Amino acid sequence: MAEYSLQEMTAITAARGVRNSDIILCGTGIATLAAIAAKKITAPGVSIFFETGAVDVQFKQMPLSLADPRIMHGAIRLAGLAESFAIIQNRTTGRNILSILGAAQIDPYGNLNSTAIGDFRRPKVRFSGSGGGCDIGSLAGRFWIFMELGIRKFVEKVDYLTTPGFLDGPGAREKAGLPGGGPERVITNKATFRFDAESRQMYLHSYYPGFTPAAIQAEVGFKIDLTRAVEEEPPTEHELNILRTQCDPDKMVLKS
Repeated sequence: MAEYSLQEMTAITAARGVRNSDIILCGTGIATLAAIAAKKITAPGVSIFFETGAVDVQFKQMPLSLADPRIMHGAIRLAGLAESFAIIQNRTTGRNILSILGAAQIDPYGNLNSTAIGDFRRPKVRFSGSGGGCDIGSLAGRFWIFMELGIRKFVEKVDYLTTPGFLDGPGAREKAGLPGGGPERVITNKATFRFDAESRQMYLHSYYPGFTPAAIQAEVGFKIDLTRAVEEEPPTEHELNILRTQCDPDKMVLKS
């Protein structure tokens, strides 16, 4: 079996779940790495775009931020923020949009906090805030969340609701008038989670080799269904080779 890091496992696990017809709206870091891996390994037909307006990017080097000029390489269009969100809401393209978000906290219904830890007026920690996170979570046909697993991150109730998931359960998004479909997957450095179609609550979908469902539950601050969990297949030599030599050869995201 090939040796691999948990970061590589995370990127490849995410890439395997991308559909060939997907149009991926993502941020930088591990999200971009996973999107590029999908395009080069599992779903060559995907298009990648960013909320800052670069559409169908062809990466030569991994960008470090949304302001990095490398994020524009080979793009078929350099638009703007308004046009990016128009793509999400478009009746033709919107249904194929897969948005990728991150957060500091997540609750059982996939609601996200990327604003503050503690009381909003006197927070223990203040983050950068929503950016486009609230709009994306509200409007996108579906979205995935990348997070590190941990009991301080997976909480019973988020300290601040930055991005709506399924709010407080079945029918809540529809009642609130949100047109998007809500969270689909949570991808972490040790396991992946999905949401039950009836209860809208998070359940353990897969755990990485070397971990167990019980070990995953110990790092989640609320009770989750473990009965549907399967062990994720480790990366193949082929997947790792492409990830390391074609997706991020300069190790802008992957650690040495």
